[in-house]
Amino acid sequence: MTTFTPIDLAGFSKIISNLDKENTIKRESVVAGIGQNASLTKTDPNHLSLHSTSLFLEGIHFDLTYSPLHTLGYKIVTSVVSDLYAMNAEPVQLQLCIGLPNRISIEMAEQFFLGIHEACRRYSIELTKAEPTASHQGLAISASVSGTVPEKEVLQKVGATEGELICVTGDLGSAVAGLRVLMREKKQWQQEEDNHFQPDLEGYDYVIKRQLKPEARTEIKEAFREAKFLPSSLTQVKQGLVTDLKSLLISSGISAEIYSPAIPITLDTRKIADEMNEDVDKYAFYGGEDFELLFTLPEKDEPRLRKVFDDFVVIGKTTKYDGALRINTGEETILMELD
Repeated sequence: MTTFTPIDLAGFSKIISNLDKENTIKRESVVAGIGQNASLTKTDPNHLSLHSTSLFLEGIHFDLTYSPLHTLGYKIVTSVVSDLYAMNAEPVQLQLCIGLPNRISIEMAEQFFLGIHEACRRYSIELTKAEPTASHQGLAISASVSGTVPEKEVLQKVGATEGELICVTGDLGSAVAGLRVLMREKKQWQQEEDNHFQPDLEGYDYVIKRQLKPEARTEIKEAFREAKFLPSSLTQVKQGLVTDLKSLLISSGISAEIYSPAIPITLDTRKIADEMNEDVDKYAFYGGEDFELLFTLPEKDEPRLRKVFDDFVVIGKTTKYDGALRINTGEETILMELD
């Protein structure tokens, strides 16, 4: 009898896990593939090439009601290059395939590409292909980025060991806070049915920018070089802290305890969560799209990094593997299974 398991019950990670089991073709030149932020291929004795692809669908990953096409183009580039920065690599070229519905005009497409080009200049990456096609549904964009890294400098999710510090750059939850504000204003507009409706975005500049036009953490690569050491593992906060930390822990074969009071959350983000009567910790743990970097390092190396780069906080420690991630709230410890 054929079974039917809804994806929302199993999760996308189950699909990836099953896919990897059937991935029996292994080439000598491929160093890493499924499970990492980007694939790694050995191109010469000293360097690795990286490649990552992401798909962005209207109505799933963005809403044109409140996402200007210019900032959408910028955000898509930020999203894909962050995969390479999360492996301590340098992005080199960008390729795009775009499904355009009839309601997207030439002028609108030009605005989208203005954002693409602005981001390419920001990250010093060359757009080498842009292939348009028709779409009967919404706007769809597939973006692929390639880059390079010296083999001795590449960082992956695997590598963390027991007793190390868990660190994260910047702040978490602000991107989803911005999204919540935009969704609230969209709902208000729909209810009023007023063509002249003006959204109330005053005082929300920081979180709106974090949602619509985020930046990749490009400076961390130079900071590691200046501090003359590399962390034991590195990834990004793209799906949410809990999801991305679990992925790192599983890859490294360890467990961890993090402290929720230590999670960096801005006052702006806290204010919005209060307005929405929502738990701000959930913004940080599950919100995603922060594009911050999450890494582990021995405790002795923390002061060395702090001297050259101080925009990070320690949020926990790695522990011996027991199949769980522990979240210490200060009042209780919440246990989450890694698998």
